[in-house]
Amino acid sequence: MKKPVIGITSTIVVRNEYSEGAYVHLDYHRSVEQAGGLPVVLPLTSPETFRELIDLCDGIIFSGGEDVDPSCYGAEPHPALGSLFPERDRIEIEAVRHALNSDKPLLAICRGIQVLNVALGGSLYQDLPSEYPGAAPHMQHGVARGKDTHAVYIAEHSRLWGIFRHNQIRVNSLHHQALRQVAPGLVITATSPDGVIEAVELPGHAFAVGVQWHPESMTGTDPLMRLLFKELVSKSLTGLRERNVS
Repeated sequence: MKKPVIGITSTIVVRNEYSEGAYVHLDYHRSVEQAGGLPVVLPLTSPETFRELIDLCDGIIFSGGEDVDPSCYGAEPHPALGSLFPERDRIEIEAVRHALNSDKPLLAICRGIQVLNVALGGSLYQDLPSEYPGAAPHMQHGVARGKDTHAVYIAEHSRLWGIFRHNQIRVNSLHHQALRQVAPGLVITATSPDGVIEAVELPGHAFAVGVQWHPESMTGTDPLMRLLFKELVSKSLTGLRERNVS
């Protein structure tokens, strides 16, 4: 059986003056492979070429990384804003819209859920500790990347609830930005105990789910997170079969 190709967005890392290139944490492609998909890292190219790369894939993961430039949603930069990569923002915002217009299965993780929200007209908290009164710690320090640190409440009858079959799960937390104004069309399907938005979905789409935590780093120990990637691969395989038939 042919495996679906799952494209994974990447950033650019400079190792030294002679070496720079595409980077994405290895947990992403390990999780896709474990779920039965073929992981392919997508390099940052021109927006036009990036759209063609997406067309070659059966499903897409928008991965974590830098803060999203607040100019993308009409805000001024906050003093606690982290590192930015405006070119990546521009390419990925267009890529999200293209993937959705193509009804391509899409899983948006951490920065990815923020890009998804901004691409559809939403906004972000630039820094939870200073902009969200009562926020719990959402950036775990001195704790392994794959270790869960707080609970998340899952909305019943959501796609996530259908995958997990639990209304409460445990997740890791590696972010200081989060969704503020949710974009039109997106539905909130998970929150943390302090009210921070942890997941959104786009009803009517083949599979469009955004999560604020990093499930790819939990698949080695948490069977629920493995189910999330299996669902992405399954939906991508369905699309692959339909295209082969047509």
